[in-house]
Amino acid sequence: MPNLIAYLALAISPIVVAVLISRLRPDRAIIWSLLLCYLFLPEPPAAFDLPLIPGLDKHNIPALAAFLLMMGRHGTGGSLLPNSSLGKALLLTYVLAPVITALGNSEPVFYGQIALPGLGIKDAAALVLEHCMHLMPFLLARQHLANGGALRELLFAFVVCGLIYSLFMLVEMRLSPQFNMWIYGYYQGVFATSIREGGYRPTVFLIAGLWVTFFMMTAVVSAVALSRWPGTQQRFKLALAAVYLSLIIVMAKSLGALIFTVLLVPMVLLLPSRTQVRVALVIGSMALAYPVMKGLDLVPEDYMLSEAAKIDENRADSLAFRFENEETLLDRASLKPVFGWGSWGRNHILDPQTGRILTVTDGRWIITIGVFGWIGFFAEFGLLLLPLMLIARQLRGAGADSLSPLVGPVCLILAINLVDMIPNATLTPLTWLIAGALTGYAENPRKVQEPKTASLAGKLRWRSVM
Repeated sequence: MPNLIAYLALAISPIVVAVLISRLRPDRAIIWSLLLCYLFLPEPPAAFDLPLIPGLDKHNIPALAAFLLMMGRHGTGGSLLPNSSLGKALLLTYVLAPVITALGNSEPVFYGQIALPGLGIKDAAALVLEHCMHLMPFLLARQHLANGGALRELLFAFVVCGLIYSLFMLVEMRLSPQFNMWIYGYYQGVFATSIREGGYRPTVFLIAGLWVTFFMMTAVVSAVALSRWPGTQQRFKLALAAVYLSLIIVMAKSLGALIFTVLLVPMVLLLPSRTQVRVALVIGSMALAYPVMKGLDLVPEDYMLSEAAKIDENRADSLAFRFENEETLLDRASLKPVFGWGSWGRNHILDPQTGRILTVTDGRWIITIGVFGWIGFFAEFGLLLLPLMLIARQLRGAGADSLSPLVGPVCLILAINLVDMIPNATLTPLTWLIAGALTGYAENPRKVQEPKTASLAGKLRWRSVM
C-alpha cells in the first residue's frame, strides 16, 4: 500500500504546478508541470478516491491544476473545441458517448453467483468527468503549444528528463526496481515482469518497464530531432545524448522500444520533415487498421507467431497468449459492440466461483472497445490521429519551408505511440499533450514558419544543462 509520502506528493503537486505557472511562460510551465509530475509522482493505487468522482491520481491532478490555473491567468484564448468539424465531432463523442454507454448497461452482469453492478446516472457522470480530465493536457497544449518554438521546448524537456531518468534506471538495472518502494512504500507493478535475461528492467516511478523505455525512446528521437534544428550549436552534445540514451534502452532489455528507436532515428535523420509527416500518418493509421482487421480475422497471426519464435520462443508464447485474450475479449465486446460494456470490469470474463478476472487487457484498443465500444474507440484513437491528418492536409500546396523542422519528428513520436497502443496501454498525459500541441499547430497556419537559428536563450540553456 502507498505510504504517507505518496499521498503527500500527490497533495502538493498542485502547488508545484502553481509555482511553475507563476514563474515560467505558459508553454514551458505546461510542459514541465505535466512532464515532471508524470515521471516522478507515484502510480495508482496511490490516488484520492472521493465520492461521485473518478480517482484523483498522477494522471489527472497535475493536468486539472494546470488547466484551472491557466484558465484563471490567461482565459480560454478562444474556443476549447478544435476548429475542424471532424475534430469537434470526435471530441464531443469522446466526452459524451460514455453517457450512452452507462444508460445501455443498467442491468447487472452475472457469472455464476458473482454479480457486477449495473450502471446508472452517477456512473455516467463519473465517466464523462474522467474523459474530461483525460483531455485537459490536449486542451492546454492546443491553446499554448501551438507553434514550432513550443515544440522545441517540448523536445528539449524530453531530452533533459531522459538524461535525468537514465540515472535512476542505471541504479535499478543493478539493484532491481526499488525507487518506488524506497520512497512511496509499494511496488507499482508485477515484479516478475521486470526480470529480463538475468538482469532487471527498470520501472522507476512509472507503471512498468515498457512505459519507461518508451519514454527513453522518445528522448532519443527528440535529441536527434533537435540536432537537426537549423543553427543549433550543440549538435555534438545532442548526438552524444542520443547515443547514450540509446545504450540505456539496450541495457534495459526492451525489444519494442529498441525497434521503435531503430525505425524512427533514420527517418528523422534522412527524411525531410514533410515526408516524415506523411509517414507518420501511415504509421498512425495502423492503430486504427489493426482492430478492424482483427475483428474481420485478417491479421496474419500464424505468420507473426512463427517470426516471433525465430527471435525468442518465450516472446512467441507471450504473443500467442495476447492473441487468445484479444479474441476472447472481442467476442465479449461483440455482445455490445456500439457503446461497450462500461466500467466495473463488465468487459471482462470472470471466474464464476471466485470472481477473479480471467482475461487480460494489454492493448489500449481492446480496453477501449470493451468498455466504450467501437464508437468510443474511433472517438479516442481518431482524436489522437486527427493532428496527423490535419498537418498532412496542410502540406498540400504549401511551400517547401512552410513547416517547422520539428513537426515531422513530433508527428512520428505521436504515430509510434498510437502503434504501441496496439500491444500496450501506453496512453499517458504526454500522449494527449503531444496530440494537442500538433492539433494547435495545424490550426494556426500563421505560426508555421520558424526562425532559422536557435535563440540565444536556448543555447545558454543547453550549456547549463549539458
